[in-house]
Amino acid sequence: MPLKSPEKILQINHLHTSFRIKDQHYDAVEDVSLTLKENEVLAIVGESGCGKSTLATSIVGLHNPVNTKVKGEIIFNGRNLINLKEDELNKIRGNDIGFIFQDPLAALNPLMKIGDQIAETLKYHMDLNEKQRNERVLELLDQVGIVDAKRVVHQFPHQLSGGMRQRIVIAIAIACKPKMIIADEPTTALDVTIQAQILDLLDDLQKETNSGIILITHDLGVVAEVADRVAVMYAGQIVEIAPVVDLFRNPKHPYTRSLLKSIPQAVDEKSRLEIIHGMVPTLTKMPRKGCRFASRIPWVAAIEHEENPQLHEVEKQHFVRCTCWRNFHFEGGDGGGIS
Repeated sequence: MPLKSPEKILQINHLHTSFRIKDQHYDAVEDVSLTLKENEVLAIVGESGCGKSTLATSIVGLHNPVNTKVKGEIIFNGRNLINLKEDELNKIRGNDIGFIFQDPLAALNPLMKIGDQIAETLKYHMDLNEKQRNERVLELLDQVGIVDAKRVVHQFPHQLSGGMRQRIVIAIAIACKPKMIIADEPTTALDVTIQAQILDLLDDLQKETNSGIILITHDLGVVAEVADRVAVMYAGQIVEIAPVVDLFRNPKHPYTRSLLKSIPQAVDEKSRLEIIHGMVPTLTKMPRKGCRFASRIPWVAAIEHEENPQLHEVEKQHFVRCTCWRNFHFEGGDGGGIS
């Protein structure tokens, strides 16, 4: 009997998220299309300012509608989240979609005890009496590895370490066993030991709930360890997307190759670290035509770039934007691929 293929949890089609600056709107996320399947970890990577977090918050409608426009389709459970009203989104956030915020200290209410903050999510979304909620809170704290949960429920966020606060944020995100979890830089500012524990925790939780995870990160080491597929973002666009093994073994886009070559390689002490020239352009100065990475690789001839770069499937399930990858080389010599 053939194995059942994983169910598609999320389908994003031609997403545009723009912010108003003075009297004009500028796309911070431009024409992004992605899918997420159950039990899959999709990593979104790129430098700060590439649009990763904007993409994540667009999915759950966390932008101010006064100065933000979101267009396209975000299909979840057969509904386009973009078209939902705030009260409809509130029923989905925390229940069907869990969100792990980048800064747990900012995400938690400093004036509420830990137990009350976790119970608040349960009270809003689940039909439990007070005793059941309290039991579920302790169960969640134990699940995320909090020692002495009965004491921690009475503490405030400032009384906990960074790693413990991150675990609390994860406990809130998974309280209702969501189908999808969005983790925005979940290991930022944590030491290596705690980082590994948080990643192991997310892996265990996914196996238990079969949920899909969108992992927003700039840490390619984390990506290599936990992701199934990787989407590389640059200047608001997806420039490459591939299964994680393919991306690390055979990166195509100049930006992806530059990111990987800028990481110290322990296996080759003699290899030269590459420097990515320039920086991600601001929204108002973002080029809206041509290859957006062209200005950072000026030694590559203009003829190698597409006038209107598209994503091309260059290998099975491996998509790359623009044709410049075909003749890209590092300044002063290629230096080979990524081993």
